[in-house]
Amino acid sequence: MITTLLQDLAKVSYPTIGHFLEDGFVDPAIGSLLGNVKIAGPAVTVRVADHDAIAINRALLALRPGDVLVVDMLGDHRHAPIGAVTAAAAIAQGAAAVVIDGRATDLPELRQAGLPVFARGTTCLTTKQLRGTGSAVNVPVRCGGVEVNPGDLVLGDDNGLIVLSPETARGVVEQAMASDAAEPAILARIASGEALDSILAL
Repeated sequence: MITTLLQDLAKVSYPTIGHFLEDGFVDPAIGSLLGNVKIAGPAVTVRVADHDAIAINRALLALRPGDVLVVDMLGDHRHAPIGAVTAAAAIAQGAAAVVIDGRATDLPELRQAGLPVFARGTTCLTTKQLRGTGSAVNVPVRCGGVEVNPGDLVLGDDNGLIVLSPETARGVVEQAMASDAAEPAILARIASGEALDSILAL
């Protein structure tokens, strides 16, 4: 069950997954615009061509509670597709977060709304009410160098973002949970002054 898998993933320290996998890690230039966030949800994807705001509106209507909207701006890092109104709409749909391979706008309003938004930064230049011929919703996209398919699991916190297929997530979650469970004992041994050469892998 995806719900159970997401609940287990939400218990994991996401950097722990980096001990076991090499792929799926989004370019760290895409970071959280809010502090102290942790999200996990299935991806709804949108490809935005020609600074097309209508594509974002269509994607917003496809969101279900708990989804993460992943926006591929096709290399456009100038126009912001998400701001106060679109974030409010995402919240109304129950979205868990928005991830933009590009920029956002209305930062004070986004922070006040509390919706986790991951982006390459902010700008005053926004998308327009146009229909880009290459735009599409719920298609494979690329975000921060990672291919994202509709239904992939998006994990994010203040450290960054990971995108995993459900199959890959199932294969790593138990390892990650076991590693997290062992870490407090390791930290306690270091704090106690035990010789590091007996603790660290050498």
